Amino acid sequence: MPIKSKATNSKSQINNEQKEAAETEIREKQKAVDYRTTEYPVEVIVQKYMEGEENDTNELFIPDYQREMVWEEKDQSKFIESVFLGLPIPPIFVADINDEENQEDEARLEIIDGTQRIRTLTRFINNELKLCELKKLSKLNDFRFEDLSLPRQRRFNRATIRIIQLTEKADEETRRDIFERINTGSIQLNEMEKRRGILPGKITDLVEELSQLSTFRELCSFSKTAIDRREPQEYVLRFFAFLNNYQDFKSIPGINDFLNEYLQNVNQDKKTNSKEMKHEFEAMIDFVRKYFPNGFRSGKNLDKTTTRIKFESLSVGIALALREKNNLQYQGNDLLNTKEFEEYTKSDGSRSLKKVVRRIEYVRDKLLGK
Repeated sequence: MPIKSKATNSKSQINNEQKEAAETEIREKQKAVDYRTTEYPVEVIVQKYMEGEENDTNELFIPDYQREMVWEEKDQSKFIESVFLGLPIPPIFVADINDEENQEDEARLEIIDGTQRIRTLTRFINNELKLCELKKLSKLNDFRFEDLSLPRQRRFNRATIRIIQLTEKADEETRRDIFERINTGSIQLNEMEKRRGILPGKITDLVEELSQLSTFRELCSFSKTAIDRREPQEYVLRFFAFLNNYQDFKSIPGINDFLNEYLQNVNQDKKTNSKEMKHEFEAMIDFVRKYFPNGFRSGKNLDKTTTRIKFESLSVGIALALREKNNLQYQGNDLLNTKEFEEYTKSDGSRSLKKVVRRIEYVRDKLLGK
């Protein structure tokens, strides 16, 4: 018996034609999401992931838009504990890849969601993970897989995990859409990690390339945690977004929307010149390396990662100055320690257009001697 919906005071404005159009759209979109559900033992999942990983021929593989291993060992240990306890584990989403350009269909499975779980299982079985901070199974703390009795190893390997597999009919757009829907709103992925999967394109690739520059990372003093959370990539994106759009910055709805909109637009714009963008970023980095002995850092905490606001202010200000004078030289070394710079780059420095413009143009004008 169907459940009756509660009556509303206002009469629906949706007519029969709109209902039919909505139903047609639902049926059409459903065709793209064809999937099957199965279960694999842990040892099979690990085997499919490990065999051929070194030369990128493994059957179960991680695509380039997925993130690095970011779970701490306590989080990995807690997941392994869940497997031992037989607790419900979220399914792993994969997609059967059919490369139309490759005549030989390798039937590889792209991991859409579940990379942290699969990597954790692999580390544990390979004795790379020592269990720690377990609460329910505290006597397993300090255990590696090899420390378990043989019967327990076999039972762990036979434990099954549900796999939701999109068939080869699901195209790349569908796979990325599912990735976005799974991870949007999740506290486990930060904004830059989501952008990598949701907003692919030549500038997203350029951001990734420039974020790997060793000089850039050294000048910002990125910590390992910051690198694992893809902060170098976000800093590069912020550089380009503010450099080209800082006068149009809107604090509402927020910085993430500002960055997302910029990245989407430059990826889609056929006039975007990635070579010029790369040159401009590298020229800015060379200038910092040459004239600022502490890089983007200032104050007493020279061993900590440069704050976003200070990086944006200095990097964008330098790039704007170089646009006006490409042979620019800087004779002083006190810019980062001036009272004005410290005041303009406080923690609330990015909350309004006025403050954004003031801090960026202060650096530009200071370098140009205005």
